[in-house]
Amino acid sequence: MTRYYDQVDMGDELASVEKEVSDQMVLDFCDVWSSGGGASRFTDHEIAKKEGLPGAIVPGIMSMNYMAQFLAGWADGGQLKKLDVVFRQPVQHPQTISFVGVITDKNQVAGENQVECDVYIQNAYGDRLVGGKATVVLPGRK
Repeated sequence: MTRYYDQVDMGDELASVEKEVSDQMVLDFCDVWSSGGGASRFTDHEIAKKEGLPGAIVPGIMSMNYMAQFLAGWADGGQLKKLDVVFRQPVQHPQTISFVGVITDKNQVAGENQVECDVYIQNAYGDRLVGGKATVVLPGRK
């Protein structure tokens, strides 16, 4: 169902979404992303620990992709215009992560209905692992 600009207000929370990130999902992503580059801190828990990490981590670009999917799903009928993220903590796998967000501003700029959002990836304990700001363009009613 299309989400329209006049249906959202500052302070509205985006419906949260959970995603299970498995070791296999990261391995498959890395095979495509790095053309089968072999074991790394992203795919091998022991290599990650030798590099000072708590275990294998989700690549940043994969986390950003998941965040973009979350925003695109919320903005059904709209368009993700900008996404800027800060990696606060490693996103380990396997684990279930949640995507949450809140609308922080609405503006009509250059003929676009822009909605600004703060978005986060958090773990089961509520720790914010990745934070970001996004601009989403939503359609107006005709």
